[in-house]
Amino acid sequence: MITIDDKKIKLQVWDTAGQESYRSITRSYYRGAAGALLVYDITRRETFNHLYSWLEDARQQSSAHMVIMLIGNKSDLENRRVVQKEEGEAFAREHGMVFLETSAKTATNVEEAFLSTAKAIYRKVQKGQFDLANEGNGIKIGPQHPSMTQSASTVRHGPQGSGDRLGCC
Repeated sequence: MITIDDKKIKLQVWDTAGQESYRSITRSYYRGAAGALLVYDITRRETFNHLYSWLEDARQQSSAHMVIMLIGNKSDLENRRVVQKEEGEAFAREHGMVFLETSAKTATNVEEAFLSTAKAIYRKVQKGQFDLANEGNGIKIGPQHPSMTQSASTVRHGPQGSGDRLGCC
C-alpha cells in the first residue's frame, strides 16, 4: 500500500522473470496492466539489445495509456558497466518512457521506480486516460469513502530476467 495525494493505492507486483520460455504468459500479463517496468542489466549488452522486442510486446498487448518505465539495473557495478547511462536515457526518451537506474543489491532507487510508475498511472487516472469502469486496464476503484482505495496494475519485465505486475485486488 502506498499513498498518493492522500489516497491509498494498492499495488500488486508480478515478476515475469523475462525468460523466453515464459514469453507467452508474460504477454497475457500486459493485457491487465496499467504499467510496466522494463529492466535491463547495465553489465550485459544483450539485455539492453532485447529491449526493442520486449517493448514491442508490451505495447501490442496493453492499453495505449500504459505507463512504461525503463530501468537500468545493477548500478552498484559501475566498474563492470557496458551500457552507458546516456544510452538508457536516449532509448527511454525515444520511446516515451521514464528512465531510472537502480541497484537491487543496494536497494538504490528500487522503491522510487515503483513509486514513480504508480504516480504516473495515478496522473493518467486523474486526466481520465483510463476507463475506470474497465478493470481490464489494471485499475480498480475501491470503497467510495474518505479513504478511497485505488489499485494500479503494473508489469515489471525485462530481458534481465525481472518482471513484476502491480495489479488490482
